[in-house]
Amino acid sequence: MKKILVAEDNDSNYVLMTYMLKDVFELERAHNGEEALEKLSKDTFHLVLMDLKMPLMDGLEATRRIKALYPDMPVVVVTANAFDTDKQSAKEAGCDDFLPKPINRKTCIETIMRLAK
Repeated sequence: MKKILVAEDNDSNYVLMTYMLKDVFELERAHNGEEALEKLSKDTFHLVLMDLKMPLMDGLEATRRIKALYPDMPVVVVTANAFDTDKQSAKEAGCDDFLPKPINRKTCIETIMRLAK
């Protein structure tokens, strides 16, 4: 089973993500970008689902740091900020794909399966 790191500070969003994906993937949560980097340094994950708006370190900065340390780690941005400028900023930070909230379960699973190594 693929292990996915979900960087999400909002409890209800994480619960929803867990409900949608728990039967397909093993999930672990990081509450912010700093915690995501810490967890990546201590465990093996196949992909990161990254919220953009988080405390301490936002998703863009976390994605830049993840890609600097782990260039092959797929990062998929999951955010309610689905404007073209947000997509462009995420791409420039190194994200591999972009999923707008509310999340479509089928699209999310297909994206993870396509990118997770």
